Order: sequence, then C-alpha cells, then structure tokens
Amino acid sequence: MNYISISLYQKMIDYALEEGMSKEDFKNLPIPIDSLKDIQAVPADIFFELHEILDRRLGSGFSVRIGQQMKMDDYGVLGLSWKTCSKAGEIYERSERYFHLLSNTYVFKIEKGDETSKVLLLRDAHRRGVELSNEATFSASVVVLRAIIETDISPLSISFKHNPPEDLKNYTEAFKCPILFNQTQNFMVYKTADLEIRTAKADKSINNFLIERVEEETKGIEISSLKIASDVESLIKDTLPSGIPSIVQIGKHMGMSSRTLTRRLSENGITFRDLIKQTQEKTSKDLLKNSSSTIGEIAFQTGFSEQSAFSRAFKRWTGQSPLEYRNPH
Repeated sequence: MNYISISLYQKMIDYALEEGMSKEDFKNLPIPIDSLKDIQAVPADIFFELHEILDRRLGSGFSVRIGQQMKMDDYGVLGLSWKTCSKAGEIYERSERYFHLLSNTYVFKIEKGDETSKVLLLRDAHRRGVELSNEATFSASVVVLRAIIETDISPLSISFKHNPPEDLKNYTEAFKCPILFNQTQNFMVYKTADLEIRTAKADKSINNFLIERVEEETKGIEISSLKIASDVESLIKDTLPSGIPSIVQIGKHMGMSSRTLTRRLSENGITFRDLIKQTQEKTSKDLLKNSSSTIGEIAFQTGFSEQSAFSRAFKRWTGQSPLEYRNPH
C-alpha cells in the first residue's frame, strides 16, 4: 500500500477549516482529526478521498488553492533538500531522485531542451482524487519554484490528462499561463533558461566564494587549503541530494578551475574523492544520531540512488549497519 505524508493531509484539513468547514464536517473520516498528531503517514487512497470530499464541499479549484498554500517545510526531507538547490530546476531533479528512491506515489521525469523543458508527472489517475492531487502537486511546485529563486516566474503552459473543471479562475490565477485539459500526459513546460536561474542561496554562496578568490588575487592573501576544503565539503553536502557532484561542478561554484581546486586540496593532502566520502560519512552519521529521517531518506540526502548501496557503504565505513549505528543497544 502507498502512503502520503501526514503533513500534507493535515495541511488540507487546516486550509479547509480556514475556508469555512468545521471539525464536525470531518467526523466520518477514516482517520479521526484528533489522532493525526500520532501518525506519520496516511494510506494514499484515504488522502485521495479527502481531495474528493473537499472538492465537493468547497468547489472547483480547491486542489489548486491548497497547492498555493504549501511551503518547503511541509515536504519534510525533500523540502529541506530544495532549500540547498543551486538552480531552480533542481527542485524537479531532486524530486525525481527522491520518489525513485523512496516512493512510487509520484513519478517525475524531466525532459530538457535547448529552449524549453518539460516536467512530467507520470501518475495515472485511477480515481478523481488522483487528478485533484496532480493539480495540487503542480500548483505547489510552481509556488516553491518562485520562492526558491525569489522571482515571479511562471510556466509557459500546463497540461492535464483529465477533464476541465467548471471554473478555471483559480487555475489561471495560480499558474498564470495557458492550461490545457484532456491531454495525453500531465506536464508543465518552462523556459529552460528559467530553470537554470541560480537560487537565492546559491547566489549568496557563490558571491562569498568569489570574494575570497578576488582577495587572494588582489591582496596577496593565501586562503588556507583547510578553509578551501571546508568550503568544498559544505558545497558537497548541499549538492548530494542531486547525486554525487563532479569536481568541475564544485569548482564552478567556487570560481576556480577543477585543476586549481585539485591543486589547492592536494596542498593539504586531500583529494576530491576523499572529501565526497568524508562528507557522506559525516552527514549520514549526524542524521542517524540526530534526526528522525528514515534510512531511505538518509540515502537520498547523501547522494545514493539505492538504499542498499548506502547500507553497504556505511557498513564499510563503520563496521556497522545504519540501524546498528542508530540503535547500538
């Protein structure tokens, strides 16, 4: 059975209450409202049923309206990973990796082109609630994308496989682009250049690294190889949810060539490969001891594409399985 995070289910109920429904309206839900704080996930069909209930009670467009209320923190580990993206489109790339590794409730696929790129949601609707959930997913992702780059960009178009609603007002307000229905796939189209926009966090980090490089060149200050290694480790940690970064990729962030970065690391007897492994090990140990993230979520956060591969690597590093390390007794 597939499950959906309780935070998304709770958010829908909270917003429905804001729109005028009462707790009494939810008394016949399969999972009582008062028990939601004690669980972490709900069966997907119960989640889809709630979408259907709220669509009937609150009218066309509730799915899109609730999507507009979503914040990165509502998505747990995935949302946290979005905050460290270096460019806008990485939120979709990380979502694709996350759901491939941890869940089959959503299947994202990114098709990049020179001028435009397509973000596909490969989730066929076996009931009306899935259609509504697909609408909410696209609506939320548009909001997150705008938040992460602090720019009001919009898709070029949105396509849904299902029939159109009676009223498109909420849809046009949310997406600000043509919206097509009865299409062969669910997808959004963006300008590829928009998906390449640096995030606000990346701009700040890159600016700091470039200032350091300028000071080295103009003031004759030699930034220590230890400081550079620390900067690289920080960048690697931010990048791992997208997969293992290359030294070329990290070098670009720091305003230096891969050859220069290799030389500066070697001054302290460090290789880029060493830093990758060191960062993966340090991050996974910290998450196992100081977070409630599942083993699969930690595998995602440390750049692995399979949970089993993470478990094997962790056993090599520590001589223990992740569970043994987390619960030594």
